[in-house]
Amino acid sequence: MSDQTVGTPSLGRTVKAYVALTKPRVLELLLVSTVPVMFLAQGGLPDMWLVLATVIGGSLSAGSAAAFNMYLDRDIDAHMHRTENRPLVTGEITPRGALIFSWTLAVVSTVWLWFTTNWLAATLSAGAIFFYVVIYTMILKRRTEQNIVWGGIAGCFPVLIGWAAVTESLDWPAFVLFLLIFLWTPPHYWPLSMKYRDDYEDVDVPMLGVTRNASQVGLQVILYAWATVACSLLLVPIASMGLVYTVSALVFGGWFIYESHRLYNRAVRGTEPRPMRVFHASITYLTLIFVAVAVDPLLPF
Repeated sequence: MSDQTVGTPSLGRTVKAYVALTKPRVLELLLVSTVPVMFLAQGGLPDMWLVLATVIGGSLSAGSAAAFNMYLDRDIDAHMHRTENRPLVTGEITPRGALIFSWTLAVVSTVWLWFTTNWLAATLSAGAIFFYVVIYTMILKRRTEQNIVWGGIAGCFPVLIGWAAVTESLDWPAFVLFLLIFLWTPPHYWPLSMKYRDDYEDVDVPMLGVTRNASQVGLQVILYAWATVACSLLLVPIASMGLVYTVSALVFGGWFIYESHRLYNRAVRGTEPRPMRVFHASITYLTLIFVAVAVDPLLPF
């Protein structure tokens, strides 16, 4: 489609289009992993102004990375059913407007975090943008089936940012949670690549769902799901987690693993693997685990 739009869109429609550039649904997931870590770092209830400042800065930072991603991927987005209605494809926003918007959010988010939290959180935020835009979108995404494994590191930064905002340092619990999200990202995203296999194949993006058959992808999902749950249990001794987190990690982790095996078993039998079931389960799993991370320090057991 053309980058030009017919007529002058309303202010409300333009604002909505710019908001869409930030991928709001992804933002929600990133914030779920930021705020609970601040509770854990504080060992209780953190300063609410600091939480708000970190959430604002983190949202602007993640929105910047998403907008850069849409700007760089606008050529393939136009040929994928999943992304054909994005504002750069429909012409509601021009490439120049998207690029200016992306840079503005990047600068504002870094400056905001520097002055409202600390230099370490701001630096980590800038690093997350760089990793997602340059390492994942520009270098890995169109070149290797391992793109989401290493590119997913960008999505791990919020836990470090949240920890750094509270403590002005980094410590082992933050790194364990960083690793947890790193291991969780492939079994979260690979089922989506199975669902939209034809889309990715049409634009020559080598997602695992394109380069491997369903049973091979399912096996990889199982391995990473087990590794994710094992990593979540490392937090128990390292951060002295209590009963709420421990039980949550075991129960919700067991459910996540069950759904992963279910995907694999259906693929092996040649029936519809229903990958989106695992995709949605992975989001629920991560949300519940991080809720437990936030609640656990508030309780005496």
